[in-house]
Amino acid sequence: MASAMRPFDSARRDLLRLSSVSLAASAAAAFPAFAAAPRKGAALPTTPSLFDVRTYGATGDGKTIDSPAINKAIEAAAAAGGGTVIFPAGNYVSFSIRLKSHVDLYLSQGCTIIAAESPLPGQTTGYMGGTYDAAEPNSAWEAYQDWGHNHWRNSLLWGDGISDFSITGPGLLWGKGLSFGADRPARGAYPKYIAEQPGVGNKTIGLRNCHNVVLRDFSILKGGHFGILFTGVDNLTVDNLKIDTDRDGIDIDCCQNVRVSNCTVNSPWDDGICPKSSHALGFARPTRNVTITNCWVTGYYELGTVLDGTFKKFAPEIRVPRTGRIKCGTESNGGFINIAISNCVFEGCQGYALESEDGALVEDITITNTTMRDLVSGPVFMRLGSRLRGPKESTKVGSIKRILISNLECYNAATKVSSILSGIPGYAIEDVKLANIFVETEGGGPADAALPPEFENKYPDPGMFGTTPACGFFLRHVRNIEMSHVEVASAAVDGRPAFYLTDVERADFFAITAPKGAFSLHGVKDLRIGWSRAAADTTLANVDNKTL
Repeated sequence: MASAMRPFDSARRDLLRLSSVSLAASAAAAFPAFAAAPRKGAALPTTPSLFDVRTYGATGDGKTIDSPAINKAIEAAAAAGGGTVIFPAGNYVSFSIRLKSHVDLYLSQGCTIIAAESPLPGQTTGYMGGTYDAAEPNSAWEAYQDWGHNHWRNSLLWGDGISDFSITGPGLLWGKGLSFGADRPARGAYPKYIAEQPGVGNKTIGLRNCHNVVLRDFSILKGGHFGILFTGVDNLTVDNLKIDTDRDGIDIDCCQNVRVSNCTVNSPWDDGICPKSSHALGFARPTRNVTITNCWVTGYYELGTVLDGTFKKFAPEIRVPRTGRIKCGTESNGGFINIAISNCVFEGCQGYALESEDGALVEDITITNTTMRDLVSGPVFMRLGSRLRGPKESTKVGSIKRILISNLECYNAATKVSSILSGIPGYAIEDVKLANIFVETEGGGPADAALPPEFENKYPDPGMFGTTPACGFFLRHVRNIEMSHVEVASAAVDGRPAFYLTDVERADFFAITAPKGAFSLHGVKDLRIGWSRAAADTTLANVDNKTL
């Protein structure tokens, strides 16, 4: 991959420098009063500052460890009050790069930052005697989320408590030497402690307690445990990233005021774009005010083939989870509040997941305009559970309520696992509206599929329920649900009903299309079906063990 990088466009670099100077001059001429009298405490520079990493000793030769020189350039920019650190074309082998406030990293076309090889088990140093920065202490909270969520400094690029910075440009971050790196055996072949060993790089970008952050236009190949882990990052913009990796693509944990747009994520072994709300900051903080739009997520393609444009699908005999989805969870202490997802495309992966397992309040979520193909499970998974991984004195069962999903089309979903909305006894998912939805599955499911166990405190994933007793939607412990203009179809005859309801109260079905015998009803209260091809108009106060 690295050998294919194109040479640096020197004309573009000169244009960037000249444009920066002329822009400042034009601004001063147009607004002389502003230039002469800057705001109190904020000096107005006459010329924006550019810092070329090669000036500070970086070679970009693909062999030398360049992170000391890169960090010198960043420190110089920060000391100057801010500026742009430029990476010309080249292959920069690096250990940890430490981000600073008011500094933009610009990754030029043809630039690749390559994560140096981490120490192997039993070793104390990695490539050329180097190591990544040590994972910071966070032992008080490590028990409440996966180890990788508790640490940020053991990353290729990291920032902690900084603000007003960015990483931009069309270059590439290659996590070659991170845990589960590209030249190592297949993921899972190394013991788990490889990621936790001192000196090992765990993720491509780790940011904690930051604000006013922009990431735009670059690509990530083989991102380690996380391509990007944001924790407690507010006023965040993520735009036009391409991520081709074998763990999570983008994790947005305990963050607020977030915009994710125009991103491509191929993550066959884990989640694509994943809002979370862990306890890693030492308290339960919700992820709030988030938009995700115009993104493509997939688990279909072999590693690297999305970035190189070959789009090579896995051979049928190769077993991969094909996860690749947009998911809120599983770390779910604080909650997910006021989130809008729109205009997204799913291919060869799982569907949407909304999960409250550790006390999260999942409230006010809108999902609209989604198209899906070749899913490995149903298009929607909502799970209110009671794993309760958090401080015992404060962690209680949370809620999932006020969820609107509309304009969703799903073609060729796998038969085994339908869409699932499942609370637990005494804790119902509430106030859900599903509208303008078409789902076609492979079909061929068995008529005798059993009601799955509750699995109240099990790690939440659609596959844990096995073959669901519905081919379209399995609804359990749900209150106030409305489904309108929904069609469930199967390519082959399926022996299961389209809808299986158990412990459901106040359910309205309007303009439903599905094969006859569409509704299997068990402990259902206040049911209405109207103007539907799937069943005759019906109003029932109570119904149990009945098929319509």
